[in-house]
Amino acid sequence: MRPVTAQWVANAVGGELVAEVDTRITSVEKDTRQITHGALYAAFIGERVDGHDYVADAVEAGAVVSLVSRPVAAPHILVDDVQTALGALARAYLALLRAEGDLTVVGITGSNGKTSTKDLLAQILPDVVAPVGSYNNEIGLPLTVLRADDSTRHLVLEMGASAPGDLSYLTRIAPLDIAVVLTVGTAHLGGYGSPDALAEEKASLLDGLVPGGTAILNADDPRVLSMASRASLGEDGRRVRLFGLEGQGPSLDLAAVGLELDHGRARFTLRASDPELGGPELTLRLIGAHHATNALAAASVASVCGMPLDQIASLLEAAGPLSPHRMALTERADGVRILDDAYNASPESMRAALRALKEVAQGGRSIAVVGEMREMGEASVAAHEEIGLDAVRLRLDHLLVVGEGARPAYVSAVREGSWGDEAGYAATIDEARAVLAEMLRPGDTVLVKASQGSGLWRLADDLLEESA
Repeated sequence: MRPVTAQWVANAVGGELVAEVDTRITSVEKDTRQITHGALYAAFIGERVDGHDYVADAVEAGAVVSLVSRPVAAPHILVDDVQTALGALARAYLALLRAEGDLTVVGITGSNGKTSTKDLLAQILPDVVAPVGSYNNEIGLPLTVLRADDSTRHLVLEMGASAPGDLSYLTRIAPLDIAVVLTVGTAHLGGYGSPDALAEEKASLLDGLVPGGTAILNADDPRVLSMASRASLGEDGRRVRLFGLEGQGPSLDLAAVGLELDHGRARFTLRASDPELGGPELTLRLIGAHHATNALAAASVASVCGMPLDQIASLLEAAGPLSPHRMALTERADGVRILDDAYNASPESMRAALRALKEVAQGGRSIAVVGEMREMGEASVAAHEEIGLDAVRLRLDHLLVVGEGARPAYVSAVREGSWGDEAGYAATIDEARAVLAEMLRPGDTVLVKASQGSGLWRLADDLLEESA
């Protein structure tokens, strides 16, 4: 973070600075365990923890001032609401960086692929700041903005949405030079009621473009492609660039040509709009054909930022998974391979993961361990039933369903008729762990996939630790 005074922060958030603070602020944290000397500590009140109770710990760790909604016995900036103030601080700070330097702000949204695309950009763009993990909401995004400094040329922001208006709020904090929309699926459908309402929310990202900004859209998704007219409205010089698989839709600015899988990894030629120019061939390190879409999105951003296609392809080939529990393939000492994709799940990403498992497990048993896909609303039962059917149709060797919320996947797999002992159900993670301990043998590939809130990522961690 570019150093700023406590009074500058107080002015930016409309708060009252209580006590004199001579030391400049060089970082902003909400977790006292992350604080270093010069930090501003944001004291949030959560469901279980009140951050105000930890102000003394923050001071001891090196915080010079705290952002609070009630007075505390330490230097502080008093505001009505800490979350609102954090957003105002990030907005003012980003405006300061824009005024003083050459900064490109990239925002990424979509039902699937946001974190993977963000992680790719973090590895191919120069002088880049990107979110840690999946910092994509009204708290995580401002904290990411506040990590940028005078040396930052590219600020990549993951923008999630679980209710109408979320993306508009985030783009008011961080207006965008480049807006990327990946997919409109069924993740978080419970907060919107219909795919069309969800598509409208994703399209609102484009309203956050600055004059002269660029919208990058996935032409393979019809709902995303239809946003092109919205992005190009007005006379402010905004541009639209389309990416996708060759032959899937309209004229593309960047395409993946000849997509095929090499042991589960996407291999294709990266080609710009002029076919006579040809293009570099690359093979991704990431597991799953769906990562071709994420790579195309990242390549499109890098191209708009002025990077040559050959360099982009080389960097994409070298890029690996950064965030935990994101299609990470690890072989244990006992010969069992764990495909850990347990951070999040939607029907679309679940199907993609099952297909990736089938591809990766060539020559060995394919075992899918799946938990609940959350925030599905009324579509939840049908969505989980479809996952069970997918597992049968893909001829996976075994499906282990964990937790009551995901149980319809087990029921539908059994009802399909072609399966008997191939499908299993465990009510708890402990039960699933016991089942796998008896089942696994060298050569098996085990996919672990669920929404983070299901807690199934703990099972993935346990499976990886067992033979460490």
